Amino acid sequence: MKITGVTAIVLALPEVTAACDGTQDTCLIRIDTDAGITGWGEVDSCPTVVKAIVDAPLSHQICNGIRNTLVGADPLAIDVCMQRMDETMNYYGRTAAGAHAQAGVNIALWDILGKACDRPVHQLLGGPFKKKFRAYCSILFGDTPAETGELARRFSDRGFTAIKFGWGPMGQSEEKDIALVREARKGAGDDVDILVDAGQVWDWKTALVRARQFQEFGIFWLEEPLHPQDVDGYRRLSEESPVPIAAAEAEANFEEFERMVVDGGLDWIQPDPGRCGISTFVEAGKMAVRNRRKVVNHSFKSGVTLSASLQALSAVPGTTVCEFCMADSPLRHELTNEVFDIDDDGFATLPEGPGLGVTINEAIIEKYRVG
Repeated sequence: MKITGVTAIVLALPEVTAACDGTQDTCLIRIDTDAGITGWGEVDSCPTVVKAIVDAPLSHQICNGIRNTLVGADPLAIDVCMQRMDETMNYYGRTAAGAHAQAGVNIALWDILGKACDRPVHQLLGGPFKKKFRAYCSILFGDTPAETGELARRFSDRGFTAIKFGWGPMGQSEEKDIALVREARKGAGDDVDILVDAGQVWDWKTALVRARQFQEFGIFWLEEPLHPQDVDGYRRLSEESPVPIAAAEAEANFEEFERMVVDGGLDWIQPDPGRCGISTFVEAGKMAVRNRRKVVNHSFKSGVTLSASLQALSAVPGTTVCEFCMADSPLRHELTNEVFDIDDDGFATLPEGPGLGVTINEAIIEKYRVG
């Protein structure tokens, strides 16, 4: 089997705002083969930059685009394809958007391998350790504490046993920070876990103060309170915080996850397959488990990323929860023909179809495709 095409498809809603909402736009990766098998991936990065990386013409030996690099390669040789991209994209592909683009390719390659073997990806990864995961509803904070409380009530009534609020007004003032979490707790009630995603707004000392203040409300964890590069700050915070600290959604390479665990002391790492790929997700997840830390996916995109997350999570022992984005966007809920929902106990179920176990809604691509 050989790769015959690599296509980056940019999708965007009619209006994209400054809100930290990754479901407003996205970049799909489509890989076609001479066997008639197509694999799909998704990237959580700047979509038009990713498309430029896929489409880039040859500049020289170690500065080439993804399409040029992979056409003619064997898609079933996933590690070989990844190594080839590392070599030909050496000047710009090892970090940030270059690595994110490779992550989307990695997802698509696993999708192809699963379809070629007529097996779900999790079986090819050695799983599943688990087929169902407790889903936490992932949404943004309301603009006000009152709006946040209403959101908590709404999603707890829908059957979620855990709700994560993130970004938005968090970090504007001590008073508002506390009020946001207080109202989230009131709205959700005592039987629903509340998770707080601060959105990189503090230094470690301020984050420690907030962790102590939020402890009163019994939060499940405090997520990404610091800048991703503040590894020493995470170490200091993790050592003293009375609540678990979660981060590392921004990382793309195994070495970065390892550094955040070993040097940063995180309690939870949050690999995003749309930034690190399925292969690195599983490798980093097993490393975290060996270090007695916990693993959860970061997924704030479509069903493609959610399925990739569940496939990878199921191949890592000891995983229990999954991020379940509930942003009100057709790019989240309608891009795949398969509808993702939670069961009566608040759990998400691992797809069992070949590859990722999802198919693409071509009508949504047609409606929201850009360029």
